[in-house]
Amino acid sequence: MDELTKMVRDYVIKEYLEEGDEREVTETTPLISGGIVDSFSMVSLKRFLERKCSIKIPDDDATPQAFDTVQSIVALVRRFQQVPV
Repeated sequence: MDELTKMVRDYVIKEYLEEGDEREVTETTPLISGGIVDSFSMVSLKRFLERKCSIKIPDDDATPQAFDTVQSIVALVRRFQQVPV
């Protein structure tokens, strides 16, 4: 697991799973459709990623599909890390 994937996964676990929640979060665990991340949480996750990775994710790209797995979130972040400013 690379550093970005680990950071996203750890953040999701720390912020969105209640203490004692035994659900495992992997790179492909459904976060939104699985009920771990809701629309409000998605906004805070987007802000966290923008701050931590020094990127800007346009609202049009911050879709439930883009935020539904750690894998898709990492792909989204990488896409905007490569966009020249």
